[in-house]
Amino acid sequence: MPGVMKYPRQLSAGANNTVIALSETEVAKLYTGDTRSDIGSEAEKMKFANAVNGLVVKFVRLDFHEALQAEMLVMERLKPLDFRAYEVERRELWLDVFEDELTQLHRAGFVHRDLRRPSDIGGLVFDNILLTEGGLRLIDVGISALRHQVGDRIFAKYLETEQGELQQFKTYFINR
Repeated sequence: MPGVMKYPRQLSAGANNTVIALSETEVAKLYTGDTRSDIGSEAEKMKFANAVNGLVVKFVRLDFHEALQAEMLVMERLKPLDFRAYEVERRELWLDVFEDELTQLHRAGFVHRDLRRPSDIGGLVFDNILLTEGGLRLIDVGISALRHQVGDRIFAKYLETEQGELQQFKTYFINR
């Protein structure tokens, strides 16, 4: 596409940000100009979730890339596996753990809000759920919400939506 910026070591590009590889163990989500998302808020939500369990990608640090003139949210590097290479029974076990860890996050006051991509955004339907050697993991907490920031009523609405997305993901993950 004309006008789309390509970065060295680019892994992916979403609606607002690009992710680049920094090393074999770290990636950075780049914040350049007005990205419509707040690096500090995303870092706070990631750290909150990391304190509950290991479902959300690990926050490493905030940094600045001089050459790219970009703020960076540095995270652990996850290397996804193709779940279709594994038996349904194993997928069911991964799903059980995923659901338990997601429930722990919900009880602690964190809701991801982006298990299923909106239909008008490119990419795979469940792009933010990755199968890794350590099981299912969540990435991209940019629109996630913390109960103490949004209040009980809004949090409950987000949670209701996420529960429906979880049911859709379970069907997709087992039957694909």
